[in-house]
Order: sequence, then structure tokens, then C-alpha cells
Amino acid sequence: MTKIKPWLPLIGIGVFAVLLLVVAPAVLSMHWINNLGKYCCWAIAAVGIGLAWGRGGMLVLGQGVFFGLGAYAMAMHLTLESAGPDSLPVFMILYDPSAPLPAFWEPFRSDLFTLLAIVLLPVIVAGILGYALFKRRIKGAYFAILSQALAVALAVLISSTIRETGGDTGLSDFTYFFGFVLDDDANKVMVFMIAAALLIVCLLAVWQLNRSRFGELLIATRDAEERVRFLGYDPANIKLVAYVVAAVMASIAGAMFVPIVGIITPAEIGASASILMIAGVALGGRASLFGPALGAMAIGWGQSSLGSSWPSGWIYILGLVFILVTLFLPMGLSSLVGKAKSALWRPRAAPAESTEPPAAAPVLDEVKK
Repeated sequence: MTKIKPWLPLIGIGVFAVLLLVVAPAVLSMHWINNLGKYCCWAIAAVGIGLAWGRGGMLVLGQGVFFGLGAYAMAMHLTLESAGPDSLPVFMILYDPSAPLPAFWEPFRSDLFTLLAIVLLPVIVAGILGYALFKRRIKGAYFAILSQALAVALAVLISSTIRETGGDTGLSDFTYFFGFVLDDDANKVMVFMIAAALLIVCLLAVWQLNRSRFGELLIATRDAEERVRFLGYDPANIKLVAYVVAAVMASIAGAMFVPIVGIITPAEIGASASILMIAGVALGGRASLFGPALGAMAIGWGQSSLGSSWPSGWIYILGLVFILVTLFLPMGLSSLVGKAKSALWRPRAAPAESTEPPAAAPVLDEVKK
């Protein structure tokens, strides 16, 4: 397996940045700008899943939990900002005009508190949850089931707290975004640019983590956990860092999803939403840098286009695609790059660049040094 030159991913990220931040706003209509912004949000969450699942081997089926934490933190702030100072949100007035604002809503009037909550809430929740699971060496199917159960539990909790969270109808009708009027097209483009820029930052962060000593340890932990423990490292701590990073990215994605889409409901954070995120990562290729992001954007496009025009058939198309990829391209569409290079360079007998996750043995040799 040949090593990817370190500057090639940076060039790819630069091209991706130009397409999103320069070309897209210049050529796309406002409708597609909003859609692309939504796809960028899913891509941000997918990049984190690629780190945790593709590099760390943790099938995180419950990222809807952290997506929801960021989304509802942002939605609560935008709801209070739209209601005005010392005013109740409209949905609370409909249920009980004389009821006070719930205590946990009040801090979200602050811009700074909201931004800190979007980052720190997933760190705290993922830190506590990950520590409890990884220290007990829970992994594989058990970890996947537990993480998805949490997403279901959070969606049910929000659905049952109508007076506090809006229940199944969710939070919507946002007027302002940190002082900017959301109905203004220029501000919509600004929000899209923020989401696209955050996606680029997440790609850069994961690229740096992958090429660092932590990235080597994460691969080694995935493939040879006991050997990593024998070398003096605690695999639980290594997994925990990747899990927390993925949680923060999912929370940021949820936070940006709210002003772009204009609504957040329990349906956007439950088991189905979490599975869609995983499906995008699997389609694009969990082991590659760009695969998760591009796969998530492709699934997002399919859901917006085919899902709206053919809602009864879209889910079957998604299921068929997922089955075919699993059977014939287990490492996703990104593995086609390696196969194409293998076919082109076969006459020279040069080794093809593989998109398979790096093996643990050479990584462990590097860790020992």
C-alpha cells in the first residue's frame, strides 16, 4: 500500500473550499443555496462519524443525540431572540400565557452562552457516556445498540415535553440569527457560508488528527486493542477522544441546521436520522477523508429531491443502495479510486493506492518508536 502524499488531501480540501465558498454562491439559486447548506450540516456530522467509525471502529448509531443537543440549543436561542426581551415563545403562550419561562431556557437568551452550550454540552454528555462505556470495554453491536437507544430516548423525551420544547411540532418560525434577519437573502447566504466554512474546518481537523500520533493510536486500538494496552496506552481514553470529537461535530452540524432549515423536530434527531447519517458515511467510504462528507451530501440530495417527489419509494432506493454498497463496495464509493488506479497502473506493476483502513501492524510499529 502506497502512502498518500501529505499535501494531496490539502489540495483536495482547498478545491472543495473554493467550490463551496466561491463557486456555489455565484452560480446557484437561493433554493439550492439553502439545500446545499443543509447538506453541509449533514456532512459535518458525517466527518465526525468517519473519524469514530472509519478510523476508530466505533459504529456510532446515536449521533442524533448530539445533533439534537446543538440543534435545540440554537433553536431555543433563536426562539427567544424572535420573541423579544422578557417575552415568552409563541408556543408557550398558546399552552399557558401565565406560565413563566422554564428556568433552563433563560440562559439561552445570551449569545455567548448558546455558543458555549453548542460545544460544551456534547463534550460533557459524550465524555460521561463514553467514559462509562469504554472503561467497561463495551464495544461492537452492544455499543451500537446503546448509542441508538439514546437517540430514541431523547426523541421520545422531547416529544413528551410539549410545553417546554414544542413536542412533535418542534421549534420553528425563527426571525433573527444573532441579530441578522433570516428572511434577507444576503443573510441566508451568510449562514450558508458559515456552515460551509465549518465543514472545511472539520475536514482540516480530521486530516490533522489522522496524520498525528493520535490517529496512529486510534487505528491500532481499532485493530489490536490488547496490543495497544500492552504498550502502555489506555484504549478507552483513545476511543473517548474520537467519540467526543465526533459528538462536537454533530452538535455543530445541528446548530447550523436550525437557521438554514428553519425548524427542528424530534424526527430530525431520532433513530431514523442517525441511520441516515451512517448510510451517507457508508456510501461515501468511512475510511477516507472526503468519503463521509460527500456520501452524506449525496444522501441529503436524494432525500430532498427523490424523497419529496417519490416519498414512498425513496426509502426503498436508499435501502437498495445501502445493500449494494455493503455487498460490493464495503469501503464505499471512495474505494473505486483505488480500484481505478490499480487498473491504470497494472502494466507497470506498481502498487495501487488503497482506500482500506490502514492495518494495525505497521501502525503499532510506528507507535513503538
